[in-house]
Amino acid sequence: QVQFVESGGGLVQPGGSLRLSCAASGSGFSGYPMGWYRQAPGKQRELVAGITSGRITNYADSVKDRFTISRDNAKNTVYLQMDSLKPEDTAIYSCYLLRGGINYWGKGTLVTVSS
Repeated sequence: QVQFVESGGGLVQPGGSLRLSCAASGSGFSGYPMGWYRQAPGKQRELVAGITSGRITNYADSVKDRFTISRDNAKNTVYLQMDSLKPEDTAIYSCYLLRGGINYWGKGTLVTVSS
């Protein structure tokens, strides 16, 4: 069983920044691809960014050049630095870990971008 500890969500003004973190723990759950999805009210869940243990990254087009994903393999923790935030970035951001073709999910953290 894997457990996630997510943090960093909150309210921020447009143009501001937030940093999300997600620490995964559990026997046999180290070294796998991790990342973040988000789901806005009334919309489908979408992949925001992912990163492999070798630090190969991928991003949704909507966040490229604004968001940066990174990880600390020793801590099995993934980070999402979000800059130049826009109101349309408002969503619940959920951490995931991919193992054996199965996504394991965190509970999510709410990010609200509003003036």
